[in-house]
Amino acid sequence: MTTNFKTIDEYIAMQPEMVILILEEIRKTIKNVIPDAEETISYQIPTFKYHGNLVHFAAYKNHIGFYPGAFAVETFKDEITDYSTSKGTIQFPIDKPIPLDLISRITAFRVKQNLEKKKK
Repeated sequence: MTTNFKTIDEYIAMQPEMVILILEEIRKTIKNVIPDAEETISYQIPTFKYHGNLVHFAAYKNHIGFYPGAFAVETFKDEITDYSTSKGTIQFPIDKPIPLDLISRITAFRVKQNLEKKKK
């Protein structure tokens, strides 16, 4: 698979059909929270920026990686106990429903966090 993606569209198009649908749902969920976010590729994965990095996501063989940052993972730790996590990362299994409401709330949290940083 190519690893020199220029756009999120290119990244998504290279995925298996089932994964394309999941990634498009995640993308739409993020855009619903913050329509003004910039879509880009960073670290060769889909990235949304709004006054700095907001969230990233990526497809893997058995999961979708969602990267809202370490503070967001810590803040939502009680809601993500069903998922594998590490510092700044949440793994959503591909074979289970993706928690779009949770992604929405985490993204909104990150928007607020970035706006607070901008004010300082």
